[in-house]
Amino acid sequence: MGRIIAGVAGGLSLASVPGTATRPTTDRVKEALFSRLEAWDVLAEARVLDLFAGSGGLGIEAASRGARSVVLVDQAEAAVKVCRANAKTANQAIGKDVVSVHRANAKTVLEATTIGSSFTLVFLDPPYPMTEDELGEILERLAPRLEPEATIVVERSRRSPEPQWAAGMELLTEKKYGEARVWFADYDDAAR
Repeated sequence: MGRIIAGVAGGLSLASVPGTATRPTTDRVKEALFSRLEAWDVLAEARVLDLFAGSGGLGIEAASRGARSVVLVDQAEAAVKVCRANAKTANQAIGKDVVSVHRANAKTVLEATTIGSSFTLVFLDPPYPMTEDELGEILERLAPRLEPEATIVVERSRRSPEPQWAAGMELLTEKKYGEARVWFADYDDAAR
């Protein structure tokens, strides 16, 4: 079981996806990640996309801390089922429907109109076996869906190289937490 750390729904328990196909972000990593995002003032009124959402923990944490809208996307049926349950619980705790869930492939969903038009904050926590080329392709497809000055957060294995950022994306910083490495980048559409 995961939990929401802070915000309107702080302390709320979240269901986890059964099995080992997903790896939830640890509380330690989540706390550090969100402390940084709050310091940069990117959470209030953010339009969030959480690709490879798993249980939806990162996106729902953003909703609890003031995001305007959160779209959770995962391809796995078990993950989507858990995301839907967690989104329902979170929306009730927040008092409005902030979180929505879509079952889709990350590459193709970025070309669909059903997820919204543009985002100011994106979480990508793909399966560790995903290749760097696959991740790079997703980042390329993501770029047209980003607002100027959007923040992109990528979580990978500690041993993974820096992602192949799309044009307009620039690395701000990276941090290592145990087995995880997290990259923070921003987007400048004028650089495309």
